Amino acid sequence: MIQLLCVHAVAAVMAPLLFKLLGRKAFALLALVPGSAAVWAAWQTGTVFGGEPPVQQVTWVPQLGLDPEFRLDALSWLMTLIVGGIGALILIYCWAYFGRSATALGRFGGVFVAFAGAMLGLVTANNTTIVYLFWELTTVFSFLLIGHYHERQPSRQAAMQAIIVTTFGGLAMLAGIAMLGLLPGGSFVLSDLVASAAAGTLGEGAHPVLVPTAIVLILLGALTKSAQVPFHFWLPAAMAAPTPVSGYLHAAAMVKAGVYLVARLAPGFASYPIWQPILLAAGLTTMIIGGYRSLRQYDLKLLLAFGTVSQLGFIMVLVGHGDRGVALAGLAMLAAHAMFKASLFLVVGAIDHEFGTRDLRELSGLARALPGLTAAATLAVASMAGVPPLLGYVGKEASLHALVERGDWVVFAGVVLGSMLTAAYSLRFWWGAFATKNGVEEVHEHRLDVRLIGPIAILAVGGLVAGVLPGRVEALLVPHADLYPGQAGHLVLWGGFGVPVLATVLIFAVGILLFVRRRQVSRAQARLRIPSADNAYRGILRGVNNLSADLTAAIQTGSLPNYLAVMLLTLIATGALVVIVGFTPGLVSLRWWDSPTQAVVSVLACVAAVLIVRSRRRMKAVLVMAFVGYSTALLFALQGAPDLALTQALVETVTLVLFVLVLRRLPPFFSNRPYASSRIGRVIIGFVVGISVALLAWIAASARVHPPVTVDYPQEVLIFGYGRNIVNVTLVDTRAWDTLGEISVVLAAATGVASLIFIRERASAPDLQRAFQTAVAARAVWGSRRVERRILAEQLVARGRRGRGEPLRPDRRGRIWLPGVATLAPMRRSLVFEIGARMVFHPIVIFSLFLLFSGHNNPGGGFAGGMLAGIALIIRYLAGGRFELALATRIRPGAILGIGMTVATTAAITPIFFGGTVLQTTVFDLVLPVFNEIHLATALFFDVGVYLIVIGLVLDILSSLGAEVDRQAEAEGASAPELAPDAGSRVEEVAR
Repeated sequence: MIQLLCVHAVAAVMAPLLFKLLGRKAFALLALVPGSAAVWAAWQTGTVFGGEPPVQQVTWVPQLGLDPEFRLDALSWLMTLIVGGIGALILIYCWAYFGRSATALGRFGGVFVAFAGAMLGLVTANNTTIVYLFWELTTVFSFLLIGHYHERQPSRQAAMQAIIVTTFGGLAMLAGIAMLGLLPGGSFVLSDLVASAAAGTLGEGAHPVLVPTAIVLILLGALTKSAQVPFHFWLPAAMAAPTPVSGYLHAAAMVKAGVYLVARLAPGFASYPIWQPILLAAGLTTMIIGGYRSLRQYDLKLLLAFGTVSQLGFIMVLVGHGDRGVALAGLAMLAAHAMFKASLFLVVGAIDHEFGTRDLRELSGLARALPGLTAAATLAVASMAGVPPLLGYVGKEASLHALVERGDWVVFAGVVLGSMLTAAYSLRFWWGAFATKNGVEEVHEHRLDVRLIGPIAILAVGGLVAGVLPGRVEALLVPHADLYPGQAGHLVLWGGFGVPVLATVLIFAVGILLFVRRRQVSRAQARLRIPSADNAYRGILRGVNNLSADLTAAIQTGSLPNYLAVMLLTLIATGALVVIVGFTPGLVSLRWWDSPTQAVVSVLACVAAVLIVRSRRRMKAVLVMAFVGYSTALLFALQGAPDLALTQALVETVTLVLFVLVLRRLPPFFSNRPYASSRIGRVIIGFVVGISVALLAWIAASARVHPPVTVDYPQEVLIFGYGRNIVNVTLVDTRAWDTLGEISVVLAAATGVASLIFIRERASAPDLQRAFQTAVAARAVWGSRRVERRILAEQLVARGRRGRGEPLRPDRRGRIWLPGVATLAPMRRSLVFEIGARMVFHPIVIFSLFLLFSGHNNPGGGFAGGMLAGIALIIRYLAGGRFELALATRIRPGAILGIGMTVATTAAITPIFFGGTVLQTTVFDLVLPVFNEIHLATALFFDVGVYLIVIGLVLDILSSLGAEVDRQAEAEGASAPELAPDAGSRVEEVAR
């Protein structure tokens, strides 16, 4: 199962490339992916029903119960066949459905397969947390599929509506999952949770309202996912999606997720008093309203959409009823609905594909023009209406018999009424699609592509074959139905005379009457106005938007100091509350310092802090703030933490440069604050926060009741992380998950900052094009043979002597250093700084590599090394200007960030292939001719990824806050040009 999920993931990623290479033929290859899941499930039939269902488990975080487990029992087997088999058929259908002019097929195919994989994970997962993970993945992928035609407003609105409604239910379900997992007797293992609920041990000793509340929250997720009243409105709106999407998501996959969850939980939770009223009321109401709305539709696709809503309500009633016989009928209807509704959606897609319309008022004579399609559609419609011997009839008759035997006449009456409407709209669909109508031009005979008619025929005939073999179908479905309490039911073609038979005759009679009297029914529906759930949704959305706007106007005043004050005071108040309520030990004694030097440094830092808040100039405040940072680094060094001191000093240096770059676009002075109350209030807040943080640190240190982790930490990092530098090993091994998340955030933040600064596309920026040409010319000088270098150097010197400005003077070897300075204005250049940059750039880079490779056992590491390399780039930028950035590296900052993330992620998963776990350090012992014994740890490669990400971050900051801000300031006339008047010609000259 896990392997199948991986295959789906790989296929989803590779789909765009496959479509680029193969075109629409890639649909055939992608169909093999969900098809393999269905074939595997069929292959496992004997094992599943032999009493030992296949189980796969991955140990991840056992302390939290986060051990993904996948299990293929009878219900999962059925859902896997539906999800995989129908998914494969629809992908084959897509091969012919989408024309040659269709766009974004690579994205469509990838998302479709990813959705199929998410559904496979959802129906096989045996952990509630993993179920929720795949649940939300289906939400995201369905959003992308429904909004495939994103250039159309209805598609965007439908996708947004679907994701809002289903995400609302999903968040409620997450709260319910957490409650059931943490309650006494609860569990995050799905099978254990159902068993505990069935045994009555769930929530023993807890407040009696907790379990019902959790049940309501979980059912809220199921009802929203399966489009039950009052959340049913999103499904008809989702018909804006391509028809194959409707055939899969809204017949076989996404909307079945809620039904599956109810069927999975019902054997244990149906006995709770809150369970049946919610499901039966919602299901019956949905069945009746959906059928009623279907009779008003003229769009065949919308007719099926409301019919789907009705059928989902019917199935939800059956699988959630809590009786064994009713549940068996529900499982049969689950399979029947997947086949006939997917087939009918594909029929509508084929009609629309061939004739360009889905309006039943414009279609006539299709029965003669497309006899094969008509035959397949007739089988599917008959199954939907409950006509023998189709599987839909078998499931409906089994439900009527089971409800009569149980004596549940209220539900029986609701099902009969809903089935009457089902028969009526089934006839309406067949008549609207295939009948010959007076006054409507008949269509001409067509020959459908076998890739269109084939999947339709297979699904329609599947409903017929399953219907004539009810005993075999029952044998496959009864293992899950037996988990329910109550009397056993049966799937048969003839159950004898009785109330169910009379009800079936009445259903067909009333259904035919409603169809024959369709004009009168339409007039009656026009007079009867039912409140629209869609209008209610839009009203709620408008109310929420208005409320959020009012709250934002009241809270978001635009004052950053006010925001900061609220956050700090809230933090202090929360900490104080915790201390007051739960702190009992006494305070430990304080040791003010270990040496007088620490006291002196601390006093100087405090004085500097006072000077910062009293400073009127922004630049002065930044420089004094840097002094505080360097003082902190000195305190780290005096405390015996050279690694922290080194990192603090490097970060402070880069931060100082960052502040200076930003301050160039800000006024030199802080804004005036004439009100004394404002200044006094901020002084008080600062004083309270400072004292409170110190007291909280003191209290936290006093609250220790166990020996500190630092006692055994040095030995543990050596044993498990194979290093002696505690800080570095912590970052790349023991807390590597944190580091991986942090570098992901760094990558996203760098991309976001650069996107905000660059208001134009980077690839088309004239300055960067010229810089790239400069880089090419410079690399030509560096990379050519010695004779060629000398010739190029002589040409550059000669051109400089002809009065073209300061020449690029090569050294005796023909090499040119800092060629970007030739583009700077004379007042911008500094000879001392250029020579200094030439002297220190390479030593700094080499030292950064030393820190990278020695950081596992000595002070340093990838972060410190990357910061130092970034400082080297900063020096080169300050000496040579913004064009020099292109010479610093031939790779764009974004590419460096991406390469670094790729290296780190690869290093994280490499230990899996050697018997370890993700991010577990693996050591390779090598013997090399020169170096003798070498111990190579995978953590080093993870550190290399961190190193590259830090370099990319610094380079991205320089490109955006440095070079781009320079360009914008010059374009706006806010600063004097840094470039020489003939800089453009010089760049082009060098490029030539």
